[in-house]
Amino acid sequence: DVQLQASGGGLVQAGGSLRLSCVVSGFSFDDFAIAWFRQAPGKEREGIACISEEDENTYVSDSEKDRFIMSIDNAKNTAYLQMNNLKPEDTAVYTCAADGEYCGTSLTTFGDYWGRGTLVTVSS
Repeated sequence: DVQLQASGGGLVQAGGSLRLSCVVSGFSFDDFAIAWFRQAPGKEREGIACISEEDENTYVSDSEKDRFIMSIDNAKNTAYLQMNNLKPEDTAVYTCAADGEYCGTSLTTFGDYWGRGTLVTVSS
């Protein structure tokens, strides 16, 4: 079964960094695209970044492309989201998701499988 588990969230001061991890099982990165999302209180879920090895394409949101970097480690079955220069508005529950298609040019319809979220809280 496809399973995803996000971790690495916590409390961080503004300007700091965090690296989130998404450990996956039940699928290969060669067959599924994987993406990071976040949902802040009172806001809709927002796609952040995506990697599809099969289609050799990626997606990064325009708003966060200068601060957030997504990567994958096939040997560890893990996807990462490196978040730099964090701001209070980055406070959200961050989740990872997999899709059998591809990243495409947006993540509005992405997500066949979803993992549990991890909370990131950025203090001023």
